[in-house]
Amino acid sequence: MRKKSIVAGLLLGGATLLSVAASSADNERYFEIAKNLDIFATLFKEVNTYYVDEVPPAKLVKTGIDAMLKSLDPYTNYIPEDDIEDFRTLTTGQYGGIGAVVIKRGGKTVVQAAYEGYPAQKAGLLPGDEIMTINGVNVEKKNNNDISKLLKGQANSLVKLMVTRYGQDAPVEINITRDKIQVDNVPYYGMLTNDIGYFQLAGFTVDAGKEVRMALTKLKEQGAKKIVFDIRDNPGGLLNESVNISNLFVDKGLDIVSTKGKVTEWNKTYKALDVPFDTQIPVAIITSNRSASASEIVSGVLQDYDRAVVIGERTFGKGLVQATRPLSYNSQLKVTTAKYYIPSGRCIQEIDYAHRADDGTLGKVPDSLRTAFKTQAGRTVYDGGGVAPDVEVQDREIADITRVLLQKSYLFDYATRYRAEHSTIAPARQFKLADAEYQKFVDFLKGKDISYSTDAEKSLADLTKKVKEEKHYDDVKTELEAMRRKVSTNKSNDLIRFKPEIKDLLEQEIVSRYYFQKGQIEATFDDDPNILMAMSVLNDPNRYAALLRPSGRAASSTKGTGSNK
Repeated sequence: MRKKSIVAGLLLGGATLLSVAASSADNERYFEIAKNLDIFATLFKEVNTYYVDEVPPAKLVKTGIDAMLKSLDPYTNYIPEDDIEDFRTLTTGQYGGIGAVVIKRGGKTVVQAAYEGYPAQKAGLLPGDEIMTINGVNVEKKNNNDISKLLKGQANSLVKLMVTRYGQDAPVEINITRDKIQVDNVPYYGMLTNDIGYFQLAGFTVDAGKEVRMALTKLKEQGAKKIVFDIRDNPGGLLNESVNISNLFVDKGLDIVSTKGKVTEWNKTYKALDVPFDTQIPVAIITSNRSASASEIVSGVLQDYDRAVVIGERTFGKGLVQATRPLSYNSQLKVTTAKYYIPSGRCIQEIDYAHRADDGTLGKVPDSLRTAFKTQAGRTVYDGGGVAPDVEVQDREIADITRVLLQKSYLFDYATRYRAEHSTIAPARQFKLADAEYQKFVDFLKGKDISYSTDAEKSLADLTKKVKEEKHYDDVKTELEAMRRKVSTNKSNDLIRFKPEIKDLLEQEIVSRYYFQKGQIEATFDDDPNILMAMSVLNDPNRYAALLRPSGRAASSTKGTGSNK
């Protein structure tokens, strides 16, 4: 008890010393901090001493910290010492491991992907392999986190896997020498046509800017005179890398992004410091509603300087900046310290975390409160809701049957079987399943659970329940049954009705078994509506130029979701 009093005394003493130079408001704030820390320490001691069951101190405190930070925003997090390595992986893209994605599925530990050129693929590990043991440890009851820790380790160390494989009766032992794994920020670059280059940016870890510059250099060497820049689903990362990538397309000396927060000394304007790669080559940048943070800085900068036509969906709307602060015992705090503002002056943050309703729910910035800003050429753009595209392309909704096939991994499992039965296939961009092969897939599904409820069935069930409650069921029973039979008949034909959609996804899954991630990306080129739209815009110089003029009617010039198709 005396130790607790000394700590409280020190905190109060600190508050008194600070009050000499601080205002009375600051003095009151420090007193509130000291008082509440004292209450927390006292409460924790009492719970730990008198609660009926044993209380694990670290777990209880972490629960309290997590709950406290959750009341602020989703990006302010406590990182205990045990999780520091995972956090470093997120920011650097590096870890010691085998270079594979392994997941738990239906109680089994299944290899989802083995990355080309990394230890797992070199050692012969295949997607679809089921891992039984890792270095002699049975993984049947291990969770994803446990398995990840077993597979990761120091470079040059050995990990032994015992796996079962489709088409082989006996288990296979695979010895893999771990290596330093560097997750690529640019997983793919290549040519769409003779003069249109394409690259994907999947992250913003260390050296993302260098990777993009290298991709652009290679594409130009291959004849690219126009660029499709795909930033869909990129969750963001390091702010300085978003500055470096933006700088590749805009002149040296221009403002890229400004940060403004409570600690005014940390406020900063980041400028383009280097000679750009190319300020003239036409660019179409593709975004999705999961493109966030650093992705929004890049797409927003290119839009604000009228440097690219933005195609796709409105971005996520995260205009917040985080910094990491060291804590005791090798733990860290990732804390939101500022909002960022792109060159037009707008902040694209959509959710207002500072003001919650009485029930704790959060609100978005309403259209009526969004402020208009101008791009360099005078186009109207808005704050408060992500980066709106100049040409909107809605993501296609997949059919219910397709969703079931994906969720139950039937496409994945059939691709595993196909790979075991076919040693080679045509190049990724040319591979197509024949109708007879698709029928084999339909036969493969016989006896498997592909049950699901369509929206029509759900609506009919709701209607039936309603008329029964209102005592009208006997009056409409015949009509309802006729509708139910009709819907059921249509549903039984879904594997045929949605064949083009299912077949495309199945082809992509099969291609990934032979040509890995790059091949799977290439297999989408001929039917991806966003890529096709980007190519269409780039191939029409008049339309491209018109979209970047103030008079151009672009989706970004409307407060709500745009409709320029």
